[in-house]
Amino acid sequence: MAVSKPNYLMPIISKMYCSSSQVVLVVRRRPQVVGGGGFVVMNCSQRVVFQVDGCGILGKKGELILRDSDGDAILLIRQLKGGLVQALSIHKKWKGYYDYHGFQKSVFSVKEPNQNSCFPTSNSVKISAEPNYVGQSSDWNFEVKGYFPDKNCSIVDSLGNIIAQIGVKEEIEKAMTSKDVYHVIVQPGIDQAFVFGVIAVLDYIYHESTRC
Repeated sequence: MAVSKPNYLMPIISKMYCSSSQVVLVVRRRPQVVGGGGFVVMNCSQRVVFQVDGCGILGKKGELILRDSDGDAILLIRQLKGGLVQALSIHKKWKGYYDYHGFQKSVFSVKEPNQNSCFPTSNSVKISAEPNYVGQSSDWNFEVKGYFPDKNCSIVDSLGNIIAQIGVKEEIEKAMTSKDVYHVIVQPGIDQAFVFGVIAVLDYIYHESTRC
């Protein structure tokens, strides 16, 4: 699989969250005493870059908030509920909303895997940027390859280029039985807020730190 090294910015949320160089960030879940409390994202200087509030803080299931280092909300992420289309679909769907000049603008959607399906293609997590990004004709722009609970997976674009890679450093893996701490490598030009919005949904889907 090719590793993406774009020479352009891909601001799905905002260009302010894109870096011209590769970025390595560390995710640490909040203490177990906070049920569904979420996680924090830190840079190499141990400074908080993002934080995610889960249902234990928000008091609502199927809802997440991605915040910046100052605690200001960047994204409201909701699991869609109700409606005929959603009822007939074999996939559950999430949407990420960005506060754009006072109104909520839908910026991406995530389809949960159909875990009851025998077909591998139904078991992958598909992500669509909204509106459809860079004129792609497919109904999805990104996909999660690998298995998130193992912290061994990547977010790839529709051409197979890796935009973000999730893993656990060997020394941490040996010292810990759980994956409470892991790293995320975000490629140059990629919107980091978008990446961690997707990771917040993955965390909830697989019953981890954001889910009560």
